[in-house]
Amino acid sequence: MTVTKLHILDTVERDPHKVAGWTPLLVVAAAVTALGSALPVGYNIGVINTPAAIIKVFCNESVAAHYGGDLGDTQLEVLWSIIVSVFLVGGMTGSMSGGWAADRIGRRGAIGATIVLNLVAASMFVACKATNSVELLLLARLVVGFSSGLSTSVVPMYLTELAPIHLRGALGVVCPLGINIGVLAGQFAGLDWMLGTADSWHQLLALFGPMSLVGGLLVPVLPESPKYLFLVRGEEERGVRELARIRRQPEERLSEELRAMRMASKDDAQAEAKEPQQGEWTAARVLRAPELVLPLLLVCALQAGQQLSGINAVFYYSNSVFRTAGLNDVQTQYATLGCGCVNLATSLLALPLVNGCGRRVLMLLSTLSACLCLVLLGTSIMTINSISWMPYVAIASVLLYVLVYGLGMGPIPYFIGSELFDVGPRPIGMALGSLSNWGGNFIVGMSFPTIQSVIGPASFYVFATITAAQAILLKFYLPETKGRDTAEVADMLRLGFKSKVAKSVKPTTNIQHNSA
Repeated sequence: MTVTKLHILDTVERDPHKVAGWTPLLVVAAAVTALGSALPVGYNIGVINTPAAIIKVFCNESVAAHYGGDLGDTQLEVLWSIIVSVFLVGGMTGSMSGGWAADRIGRRGAIGATIVLNLVAASMFVACKATNSVELLLLARLVVGFSSGLSTSVVPMYLTELAPIHLRGALGVVCPLGINIGVLAGQFAGLDWMLGTADSWHQLLALFGPMSLVGGLLVPVLPESPKYLFLVRGEEERGVRELARIRRQPEERLSEELRAMRMASKDDAQAEAKEPQQGEWTAARVLRAPELVLPLLLVCALQAGQQLSGINAVFYYSNSVFRTAGLNDVQTQYATLGCGCVNLATSLLALPLVNGCGRRVLMLLSTLSACLCLVLLGTSIMTINSISWMPYVAIASVLLYVLVYGLGMGPIPYFIGSELFDVGPRPIGMALGSLSNWGGNFIVGMSFPTIQSVIGPASFYVFATITAAQAILLKFYLPETKGRDTAEVADMLRLGFKSKVAKSVKPTTNIQHNSA
C-alpha cells in the first residue's frame, strides 16, 4: 500500500468540511438495518424465556398428538434445550455464510436476505400453533437463528463501509443498539399481561415480523457499499454514483475520496498481479495469511469474549439475586426488565462515546470494570445469606456490570472487524468473528448450568478470569482505530505479535515516510 493513499485518506476524510455527516440516506440505512435485521436478533434472544412454561405444554401436546404418549420431565427438558439452542446453531451457520453472501450478492443484497428469512421464520412461528407442530417451531428457530448470524456478520460491515471516517464508530454501534432494543422488546412483550399467554405465545414469537416487513419495503432505496463496488466488483462508475448519493454531494466534490478508492483498487490489482495464485479471499486464505493473524485473533477474541464474559449468565442469575433480596416474582420480572433498560441506555450513550473516547480506551475500561464487577458479584452471592446487606451489593453488582458491559464490550466487538481488516479480507474476517460470538454464546449456554451446579457462584470467577485475560490482550495488541483508515490499521498489524501497536495508540495526522 502506498503512503500517498494513506495521506489522502488521512487529510481528506478527517476534514469535516469536505466529508458529509448524517445525510438522510445514512439515517435511512441505519434505521432499516437496525429495525429489519438487528432488532430481530435481540428479540429472539430475549423473548424465549418468559413463555417457556406455556410453550413446553404445547410441545408435550404436539408430541402426544403426532407420536403418541406424553414426554417425561427429562425428555421435555431435553426438547426445550434443543428449541433454545438450535437458534445458536443457526446463528453459527449464518455467521459463516456472511462473508460469502456479502461478496456474492452484495452488502445490500445480504441485508435483504436476512429480512426475507426473518419474514419466513415469523410466518412459521404463527403457523406452528395452528398446525400443532413442534417441528415447525424448531425449524422457525433454526431459520431465524441463521438470519441472525447473517445479520451480525453483514450489518456492521455494511454500515461502517457507508460511513465517513468520523462517523464510523457511531454507525458501528447501530447493530448492537438494535439488538439491545430487540432484547428489551422481547422481554417486555412476554409479560403475562401482554402476549405471554397460552392463547398468544405464537404471536409473541412472531412479533418481530412486522418490523422486518417495514425494513424490507425500504431495502430497494438503500445504497450499495461504494467500497464494495470499487474494490470487490470493480464497478467504478456505479460506485461513484452510490458515493454521491450517500454524501449528497456532486462527484466533483468527492474527487479526493474517489481518488483514494481508485488508488486502493490499483494497489489491490498490483498485489493480485504479483500473487495471481492466491485468487479471491476465502476462509482458508484468511486463516493462512500471516499478516492477518493478529487482526483475526483480536476480532475473534473480542467477539467470543463478549459472550464468555458471562453476560447471559448474569442475566440468568439476576432472577435469583432479586428474589433473595426480597422481591416477589412480579417484582423480579420488572427488575430484570430494568437491567434491560440499563443495557439499552448504555448502548445509546455509547453512540457519542465510541467516537469521542475511542475504541481502545472504552474496551479497556469496560473489560477491567466488568472483571471487578464479576468478582464482586460472585463474592456477594456466596455470602448473600450470611450478611444482611449483601443482597443489595449483589443487585448493585448486576446493575454495574450491565452498565460497564454496555459501554464497551457490548457494542464495539460487533464492528471492530470492519476497522481492523482491509476491504478484501473483511467479509471473511467479520464472518469468523461473528462465528466466534455465536460459538461463545453456545458454549456458555451449554456449560453454565453444569459449572453452576459444581462450583455455584464461583462460576463468576471463571468469567472474571476470561475477561481479565482479554483485557491483557487488548492492552498490548489492540490499536486505536478511531480516525484511522483501515489500510493504515491493517499495515500496523502486519507483523503479528511483533507489532508495536500499544506504542502508537493515537491516530497519526501526517505520514511522512516514502511510498512502499
